[in-house]
Amino acid sequence: MAICCALAGCASYEPQTLTPASAAPVYPADIRVDAASLPFPALAAHRFDPSDGLDSVETAMLAVANNPGLKLARDDAAVAHAQAYAAGLLPDPQLALSRDLSDSGADIRPAYSYGLSYDINALLQHSSQHGAALADARKTDLNLLWQEWQVVSQARLLFVRLTQARRLMAVLDDTRALFADRLQRTQAALAHGLLSSDAVAPNLSALQDVQRQIFELERLSAQSARELNSLLGLAPSTVLQLQEDADPGAVDATQLTAALTALPLRRPDLIALQAGYQAQDERYRGALLAQFPALNVGLTRARDSSGIGSSAVGITMSLPFLNRNRGNIAIEHATRQKLYDEYQQRLQASRDEIAGIAAEQALNARQLAQIDSAVAALQATLARSDTAYRAGAVDALLYANARAALLAKQVERITLWQAMLEQRVALQTLLGVDPTAPPSESQK
Repeated sequence: MAICCALAGCASYEPQTLTPASAAPVYPADIRVDAASLPFPALAAHRFDPSDGLDSVETAMLAVANNPGLKLARDDAAVAHAQAYAAGLLPDPQLALSRDLSDSGADIRPAYSYGLSYDINALLQHSSQHGAALADARKTDLNLLWQEWQVVSQARLLFVRLTQARRLMAVLDDTRALFADRLQRTQAALAHGLLSSDAVAPNLSALQDVQRQIFELERLSAQSARELNSLLGLAPSTVLQLQEDADPGAVDATQLTAALTALPLRRPDLIALQAGYQAQDERYRGALLAQFPALNVGLTRARDSSGIGSSAVGITMSLPFLNRNRGNIAIEHATRQKLYDEYQQRLQASRDEIAGIAAEQALNARQLAQIDSAVAALQATLARSDTAYRAGAVDALLYANARAALLAKQVERITLWQAMLEQRVALQTLLGVDPTAPPSESQK
């Protein structure tokens, strides 16, 4: 009956057949996104509705819910939790049974013995091993959270590139149309002998340069679209409809100072390193406990062939004269020091990178202000040129030059603005700040 009860509590085998992977979905609407299960509050509170296109938050939601790499990372987290569960189980005692199977005579009885023993050292080291496994599981969860946040940031980065490429393409199309019209006019004037061939070449060169920029932008946009589809777990042929969001705003000096101060408590990867250091510290404690003599205690009951029974208490103990676990202690101590140095290096490198991006953001903001002033001045100049052109006071060449100068400055502004948006995404990622969440009371 005891054996049957023990077998009833055992786990049973369940086969799982490998099947070919199903094709990736083509439409975002085919993917179910459970907003309540998403790790970030701002994503969990946002409504996912891809019918009217994806905004930046919906793109991030889809990335977290359907990214193939995150699915594997969640499997790793499940393995780590299973290992922590296994480490938390107490070691089983050992039962030894023996019986003499030799032929017995009239005065000889079958001899037997049975004993129960327990490894005391395994019990002493259980606490440190379980603590290390729990810290490893927490580290895995934090690494998963950090990977999810990086996927969100990568989705936002690709979203910025695609939406800004759309704006840039509109300006480049206007520029191409302008230079195509200028080329046509100069070629017509050349055919009538009103201009020399030297007047045609600059317009042809300018048109070819704009066409080169358009082709290059199309290649980059196609590459970004493929990367975004892969990140979202969609088919490569998917054409996403993206809704450009309002400016999320830059991180000001007050937010930056507060985020830098709380960086070790905010960034999941830094907290994961802290958990990894804690796990290693528990292993170091376990190695120190293992230097003491290994102790095994047992009770034995036996009867010999003459029928005389005996009971005994057995103690098995190692003699720590040669090894004393000194090698493992040295390994665990050195590993703990390495994790300490790794944490300090990661923290300092993050602060240096944040400072560099913040300084570059300030420089780009000053440059953007100058470009905005130049765009406003060129728009005023173009308005005067348009009035003068309609009145016949200036020729078409001067008017086209004013339009070309304005379009070139608009291209420069879009390019700089895209760089600033990408820097903001990188800065918010390094700070561990969720840019899609409303500011907290301390940040207002």
